[in-house]
Amino acid sequence: MANNQEWWRGAVIYQVYPRSFFDSNNDGIGDLPGVTEKMDYIASLGVDAIWLSPFFTSPMKDFGYDVSDYCDVDPIFGSLVDFDQLIEAAHRHGLKVMIDQVLNHSSDQHPWFAESRKSHDNAKADWYVWSDANADGTVPNNWLSVFGGPAWHWDSRRRQYYLHNFLDSQPDLNFHNPDVVNALLETVEFWLKRGVDGFRLDTANYYYHDLELRNNPPKEHVVEGSIGVRLDNPYAYQLHIYDKSRPENIAFLKKLRHLLDQYPDTTTVGEVGCDFALETMAAYTQGNDKLHMCYSFDLLTHDSSMNHIRKTMETIEASLGDGWPCWSTGNHDVERVATRWGKNHNPVAKSKIYMAMLLTLRGSVCLYQGEELGLPEAELSFDQLVDPFGIAFWPEFKGRDGCRTPIPWKNELLGGFTQSHQPWLPIAKEQRPLAVSVQEGNRHSVLHAYRDFLHVRRNHPELRHGEIEFLYHNDTTLTFLRSYQNKRLYVAINTSHQDIILPVELTLSALTLPEAIQSGYVDGSTVVLPPFSILLAAVLD
Repeated sequence: MANNQEWWRGAVIYQVYPRSFFDSNNDGIGDLPGVTEKMDYIASLGVDAIWLSPFFTSPMKDFGYDVSDYCDVDPIFGSLVDFDQLIEAAHRHGLKVMIDQVLNHSSDQHPWFAESRKSHDNAKADWYVWSDANADGTVPNNWLSVFGGPAWHWDSRRRQYYLHNFLDSQPDLNFHNPDVVNALLETVEFWLKRGVDGFRLDTANYYYHDLELRNNPPKEHVVEGSIGVRLDNPYAYQLHIYDKSRPENIAFLKKLRHLLDQYPDTTTVGEVGCDFALETMAAYTQGNDKLHMCYSFDLLTHDSSMNHIRKTMETIEASLGDGWPCWSTGNHDVERVATRWGKNHNPVAKSKIYMAMLLTLRGSVCLYQGEELGLPEAELSFDQLVDPFGIAFWPEFKGRDGCRTPIPWKNELLGGFTQSHQPWLPIAKEQRPLAVSVQEGNRHSVLHAYRDFLHVRRNHPELRHGEIEFLYHNDTTLTFLRSYQNKRLYVAINTSHQDIILPVELTLSALTLPEAIQSGYVDGSTVVLPPFSILLAAVLD
């Protein structure tokens, strides 16, 4: 078993999107006291930690990912006292607390930016990435924003362009300035001193840019459906080698790790999105001197085939060394996995089997709130959208609102999320029958399957810490071994609606799984996998 300082190895981290979790004060927006009020529920799942999406002071142009004060709580979410009470309640339940750190950019309403844009020679003049226009007034280079259009915005006060990889209200901080790095590390330490156990690092490979501002080359082959590629967004047509994933990033990650090492038992998980994400994950987590964990978007695509799963796992394993991965099939930025992978066919069975697959792979795991209920993507009309990303690309891309609608606690109009106030996003009618109160009473529900399987994972260190060796796969079937301290566990997964029979040369003793989970079985020298089932078996030889 990993020691307590490495509690994060094999940990299951539950992502809470506070706006949509539980509204404690009936204003239609979820808040920190709401999270505290539901701490018993979170603990009952059997997870190890909570990841809180941003709750910092913000104008909410990007719903908290545009920070105007890194060291305070936005009043819509509560106060620092509320945060301290949340930490205390989580720790009392044996849960670690990780918070989102949005270090790449701030809000354009942050005092740092307000000063920076005043002139070319003020104390914070180069705290952001500024550049003169080309001779003809055009943008400095061809870099593009993830949210569409040029990654440069003209500021009439400085008469220069500033860089923004996301919204133009989210100017990029200049990490080449050591004062910026020191200031950001101070904000990180502010929360460490308040007792947080770690950080999820938003866009962790975006921090540095090329000082020469060289143009990105075109991508030779643009294939829709591959990781992060949508042909309606020009961002997909570039190879992003100068605007992110720069080699200078490594030195900053080492400084960040040095700070965390002064606070025992703390950890980091970095979000990595780029063309070479798996290799970047390996580089960022190797050597025990940078990030503890990283996750990529490789399991956040529409490809749910076991071919893709095996290829992804073997690619990272080949270069990982002593690094450590973290995997997620859903978060606040992508279509819910029950819709994306389930395609609304056999939704309960598919939610269970993809959960079981995720929880048996090597690495730590992030679970997004609502996955434990098998929630589908909410269907919203254009007039219900609030996400600027979705509004800009409608109707080809419907944005991120569909995965951010409030959690249904009860099967009623307001979902038990709030008492009477209209929620900030609608309570999805297709999600209400999957409410927590409904699933609590159904022993075969997705909720009970999650709880049961998380208990199985917790009691089998092979699944939390073991090595992985793949044995067989086709489009819908995957088998592999997890090995730890002279014990081997055989895992076989069937994600199809057909019975699968596989020959096996190992001597196996099947584990008895809880009734909420469809289990395969061993029949002599074969493994029998009913539709949407998993077999866990101890290897006896």
